Amino acid sequence: MDATEAETACFEAGIKFGTLYHQFAGTPVSPDSAASLETAMAEAIENQPHCVDVTVDVLEAEIAAALAEQSADYLELTGRFMEVELVVEYEGTRVETSMSMEGDYPMMRVDDVE
Repeated sequence: MDATEAETACFEAGIKFGTLYHQFAGTPVSPDSAASLETAMAEAIENQPHCVDVTVDVLEAEIAAALAEQSADYLELTGRFMEVELVVEYEGTRVETSMSMEGDYPMMRVDDVE
């Protein structure tokens, strides 16, 4: 059985999220570097086929609060410190996806398929 266009578009979105998360998890980040990291992450993922929009929000206030409890000036980026939305278009199908924390897990989900 061949995959439908919607299934392929959802698969492509999953590939983008896997790349984004596993490429950047562990990156040193501070409130001062959050904005440039957001841009780098979004632009890197937008290079991939079928990706038409990426929004990365590195949560500076969450980082600052975590840094207040430790001696280092930076921490390692994890899903706890970012929210992401990305859009994939494949053969006329548009998939809108997002990532945010669900409990202690960075949940990546399909929000809409058109």
